[in-house]
Amino acid sequence: MMSIPTALRMTAAAALLASALSAPAQPKPFVDVGKQEPITILTPSTPWLPAFTSLVEQYEAQTGNKIKLDVNPFGGVLDKARNDVRGGGGSYDVVLLDTQWTIEMYEGGFLTPLKDIDASFAMPKEVLSYGDSGYWNETKRWRTANGGKLMAFTVLGNVPMWYYRTDALQEAGVTPPRTVAAVLASCAKLTKPGVTYGAVMRGERGNGIRYEWMQWMSGSGGTVVKDPENGDYTVTLNSSVNKTALDLFIDVAKKCGAPNPGAVSQGEVIQLLATGKALQGQLVLAAWAGLQDPKKSAVAGKLDVLPVPRLADGQHGAVIGNWNYAVPKGAKNKKAALAFARWFLSQPAQYAYGKAGGIPVRTDVLASDLAKDPMNRWMPAYLEAMKTAKQELGYQEGAQVEAVLGLKLNQALIGELSSAKALNQAAQEIKAIFEKNARRTGVGPALAE
Repeated sequence: MMSIPTALRMTAAAALLASALSAPAQPKPFVDVGKQEPITILTPSTPWLPAFTSLVEQYEAQTGNKIKLDVNPFGGVLDKARNDVRGGGGSYDVVLLDTQWTIEMYEGGFLTPLKDIDASFAMPKEVLSYGDSGYWNETKRWRTANGGKLMAFTVLGNVPMWYYRTDALQEAGVTPPRTVAAVLASCAKLTKPGVTYGAVMRGERGNGIRYEWMQWMSGSGGTVVKDPENGDYTVTLNSSVNKTALDLFIDVAKKCGAPNPGAVSQGEVIQLLATGKALQGQLVLAAWAGLQDPKKSAVAGKLDVLPVPRLADGQHGAVIGNWNYAVPKGAKNKKAALAFARWFLSQPAQYAYGKAGGIPVRTDVLASDLAKDPMNRWMPAYLEAMKTAKQELGYQEGAQVEAVLGLKLNQALIGELSSAKALNQAAQEIKAIFEKNARRTGVGPALAE
């Protein structure tokens, strides 16, 4: 027969085991990177900056190492990065670069391959590749891990998602739309002139409409250029699938959205969603945290997201708009910059990033218990979108091509040009850009205007 003390000890042990099993899992210890020199990071003022700043503060508290953030408006980051690297560097140990800016930096040889700092450095297998935008193959002049060097990694993997008001759709008997046809059908029930808009999208001239429309182009199987990775710069923009994607984009913008859709900016899309005037909208995921803040949003807790609706015979399109962490060649404290990189990419740091409202770049964190938190209900949809996500304009002429598209697509939206004429004109102008750089190029047959 068991003695009373033994029985008590067994009961206590069982209680401790039960308590341990029911308690939340303890976070893994943060990576020990040792004592490092202070570093300065050039960073943009963006919707995700608060989450990144929170992580920097945690790094400083965990390690005692110091990081200075030089925060600038979007365009100011590129200007400062250019001035620093072209002047030999030294002002910044890390520059955060929009994915389109990396081409210029790779082509110019202004960045340090990360393995040149430490040959043992490797990307954790759980980190998403984001279209290999952190790699550079000098021979192909292309961002690819196939024969390319690791030059950078993603700190924020942004893609547009389809936001919708769960309460409003349920009240109207509308199922969250998976197709463009379903979006148009939902707008008929959700739009109340002068009160609410069924769906809003960015249509302003420039990067705004270019980026938003490319989700539709990509989902339909359309392209701008035939095979740039292998040197074929034949322009395929003026294709029938791209015309269909543009016509539908215009249809939704006009039938579902706010007046003057060609002037709608990202800030206006956020405002219309936050005030409850728009019941659906295409918007970057980085805006999610702000829309869940009751101090900034009247619809906090009432929004959910899906991948961007697909065309009838297409897939969900997602064009990546990520920000990359890179170390300039002239940086003074490269080892310290790489130490923060190791810490940032670790599972505990990425978990903390997600808790702070950031977009983790690790699949294990995106599929962790964080996804069960209502604040992170976007995570499953994001992982779904990333299955078909692509990079676009990944060549030296990308900024020039973007400028052409940003004008011609907007002219089609506001009615200055037909969709066919806009795509035909853009295709010819893009072909001329490639010809100036002696690319192997051409253009597809013109669309009937």
